[in-house]
Amino acid sequence: MKTVTETNYIQKLISEGEHVCQDFKFAISDARKIAKSLSAFANTQGGRLLVGVKDNGKIAGVRSEEEIYMIDAAAQMYCQPPVELENCIYKVEGKDVLEVRVAESDRKPICALDETGKAWAYVRIKDENILASPVHLKIWQHNRNDEKVIVTYSPREQELITLLDQQGALTLNQCRKLTGMPRHELCRLLADFIRFELVEQVFRGHTFYFQLKETQ
Repeated sequence: MKTVTETNYIQKLISEGEHVCQDFKFAISDARKIAKSLSAFANTQGGRLLVGVKDNGKIAGVRSEEEIYMIDAAAQMYCQPPVELENCIYKVEGKDVLEVRVAESDRKPICALDETGKAWAYVRIKDENILASPVHLKIWQHNRNDEKVIVTYSPREQELITLLDQQGALTLNQCRKLTGMPRHELCRLLADFIRFELVEQVFRGHTFYFQLKETQ
């Protein structure tokens, strides 16, 4: 890993603040927590961690090489499948700032292992790492299997479309209660509709909602 003196580059990134593709980390103390960030970036648009930067953008610097090892451990030991990283250290204001780049994965979902070894997939929404919904998992499964989307508008499909048209945005549980469909079937239909760009998944108040996608 090389060390580069590039104050302007890092200051420009910091000026952007935290967003869907960028997260600040003052310090690395838990590899499992970092695995959540890596999972979220890899499952969304990719992104970067700036380690040694406080939430307010102040540069604190990387405290020890152990933090770098913990990030590598998060990527290789606590991400499933493992995540490839690009790391570079920049010298800014006499302190080291570590940039960790994560590419969007073509093997979604990338999961993070918790303390019990259970795997959880995350997505990045604005500046937060959010647990992926069951519909995310179904979309990724379809994409991984390269399944074709064929919307037949059977009574089941039409019932769900009509419900969303009449009710507006609904949660997965609300859709299940109102339609009486089994959860797995409902997730499959919503995933198909999202891939066919009939429905969109929106996140409000820490809850995922499903609504008809507005036509341009």
